[in-house]
Amino acid sequence: MAASHLADPIMADSIAKGVDADASGHAAVRAATPTLQVERLGKTVVLPSGELTILDGVGFSIAKGDSVAIVGASGSGKSTLLSLMAGLDSPSSGRVLLDGEAISALDEDGRARVRSEKVGFVFQSFQLLPSLTALENVMLPLELRGDRDARVPAQAILAKVGLGQRLDHYPRQLSGGEQQRVALARAFVTRPSLLFADEPTGNLDTHTGQAIIELLFELNADAGTTLVLVTHDDHLAARCHRRLRLDSGRLVQG
Repeated sequence: MAASHLADPIMADSIAKGVDADASGHAAVRAATPTLQVERLGKTVVLPSGELTILDGVGFSIAKGDSVAIVGASGSGKSTLLSLMAGLDSPSSGRVLLDGEAISALDEDGRARVRSEKVGFVFQSFQLLPSLTALENVMLPLELRGDRDARVPAQAILAKVGLGQRLDHYPRQLSGGEQQRVALARAFVTRPSLLFADEPTGNLDTHTGQAIIELLFELNADAGTTLVLVTHDDHLAARCHRRLRLDSGRLVQG
C-alpha cells in the first residue's frame, strides 16, 4: 500500500479497526465481522521490583468457525491473553471485541453476561464442582442462564461423549479422561459461539489426551464453534487452522 494512503488518518484508522476504505477515504464496514478481534492489547502489572509487561501490543482477528492455537514458551503470555479474550481479566491497554462488542470495556456483570450467552471453557484442571454429579455439573451453566429444562440436553451431550451410564457419578469417581469428557460436555451444552480451551490435555496421558483431542474437534465441528486454545502440544496445535505464537508478550507468528 502506498505511503500516502497510510498517512491518511481515515485510512489508517480503518485498517486498525478492521474496516475497508473506498477511494474517497470513507470507511466502509466489511461484510463479515470477525467473531473475535484483539486490538493493540497490552497487560502490565506492578511488582515490588517494578513494572512487568506481560503482553505488548498484541493484535489479530479470528473468523467465525475458525480454530486457532496459541503457542509459545512458558511465561510468553499465552494464558494471560486467553483470560483477556474471555473477559476474565481487563487489559491495561487495547481492547477485545466479540461479535463487534467491546467486552474489555464492560464491567464484570457485563462480561459475565457475554460469557454466559456466547462463551464456553475447557481447563487443564477440569474445574468440575466436586459436590455435583456429572449430570449436575453439565446442567449447571444451563441453569445459571435460566433454562427451564436443563436435564434433557445435559443427558444428551453426556451420552454423546460416552458417559451416558455415568450420570450420577461424582468427579472423584471418574478417571481424568472421564472428568475431561464431562468438562467438554459442560462447555458445549450451551452451544457457545466461541470456545476457549486452556491446555485441555495437559493433565492426561498421551493415549487419553489423543482421545480427548478427537472428541474436542468432533464436538467443535458438529456445533460450528469458533475454537481458541492454548497448548504446548504440537499435535494438538497442528489440528487447528491457524497458529499464533507469542514470545515475551509479543505476537511473532499469526
